[in-house]
Amino acid sequence: MDQAPGSPPQGPPHQEPHGARELPVCYRHPDRETGIRCTRCERPICPECMVNASVGFQCPDCVRSGSGTGHAPAASAPRTLAGGTVTADPRLLTKLLIGINLAVFLVQLSVGDRFTDRFELLGQAYVPLLGSVEGIAQGQWYRLLTAMFLHGNFVHILFNMLSLWWIGGPLEAALGRARYFALYFSAGLAGSALTYLIAAPNQPSLGASGAIFGLFGATAVLMRRLRYDMRPVIALLVINLIFTFGWSNIAWQAHIGGLVGGVVVGYAMVHAPRQRRALVQYGVCALVLAAVVLMTVLRTAQLT
Repeated sequence: MDQAPGSPPQGPPHQEPHGARELPVCYRHPDRETGIRCTRCERPICPECMVNASVGFQCPDCVRSGSGTGHAPAASAPRTLAGGTVTADPRLLTKLLIGINLAVFLVQLSVGDRFTDRFELLGQAYVPLLGSVEGIAQGQWYRLLTAMFLHGNFVHILFNMLSLWWIGGPLEAALGRARYFALYFSAGLAGSALTYLIAAPNQPSLGASGAIFGLFGATAVLMRRLRYDMRPVIALLVINLIFTFGWSNIAWQAHIGGLVGGVVVGYAMVHAPRQRRALVQYGVCALVLAAVVLMTVLRTAQLT
């Protein structure tokens, strides 16, 4: 365009100093700069998201759709930070867990205390509604697991399910379904076992809080691994611990056991060496479960 009469002369366009422009960031990991782009959709991808294609690299979305890689989508499936498979619905397992908890709570409301008394965590005690001595010490080890899906009232299940959605959903996406499943149940069982070991044998306990505290612990480990600001998750964890020890009728043993189990398993999930990743991750889960069995056997020996 010609310069208008009387206007000051225009100089050369402003140029950024050499090196001032930042590299683009990975579309799946905004905290990581990268100079690599998907050969199909041209979105920037970091080394973790790069999947070998017939020419260059493709992003997980293009691989999942089977677009031009020359092989089936499962042949080079994209992986999460922990080595899990990237899925179309990264929160599916969290949704299923919430659905199971809600369904069991509806059964509790329909059947009544007789159902809850049969499946809640109980060391050893006479249960009037069942007319017999019940508990884990009587060989009912299933109570370690079933208690994780029972809740005492509407406030209890509402708080736990909201926590499971807020914390569990992102964690499932970061770990992958199989590893998230292993983390959830390892932490939950660790909380149940510590409750059985320490609490009074006639003190019933129930709720998903042990597993959810495990997710809290694993989330803190993951955020530290990614160098995110940990203050929000630490503040949330501190608030929950204050409620744990300052509120009556809360099984703090389940919370602490689940938290410790979640930190241990979470650390293995995100820090396992790539060459032996699955072996280390599931091996640590097996060690946690072995500790659960050991605590259960010791307590049973004390009560029988």
